[in-house]
Amino acid sequence: EVNLVESGGDSVQSGGSLRLSCSAAGVTFDDVDMYWYRQAPGNEYELVSSISNDGFAYYADSVKGRFTISLDNNKNTLYLQMNTLKPEATAAYYCATDQAGFLTVVDGPCQEVWGQGTLVNVSS
Repeated sequence: EVNLVESGGDSVQSGGSLRLSCSAAGVTFDDVDMYWYRQAPGNEYELVSSISNDGFAYYADSVKGRFTISLDNNKNTLYLQMNTLKPEATAAYYCATDQAGFLTVVDGPCQEVWGQGTLVNVSS
């Protein structure tokens, strides 16, 4: 059974950094693509970043150059390093997964498995 658990959310000031973690039990990273979404209050889900099973990383334009997605195969954990945070990054952040190559970055938030989310609050 696949189970995703996010952690690392916190309240920080604008310009600060956070690293989100997603512990991915029951997942073999060679077989899946991994995603980070966020949802701000009253807004739709937004794809922040993804990484394919062969290591190709995607970033939303709003976070390029400031966020980095990575995997630790030994710990079976997905990370999102977020630097130079802005208040508009305030949201619940979710990791998600689906079969490798099954979805593209334009398919929307329809991945098969999601975590419960972790909250990020960036104050100005």
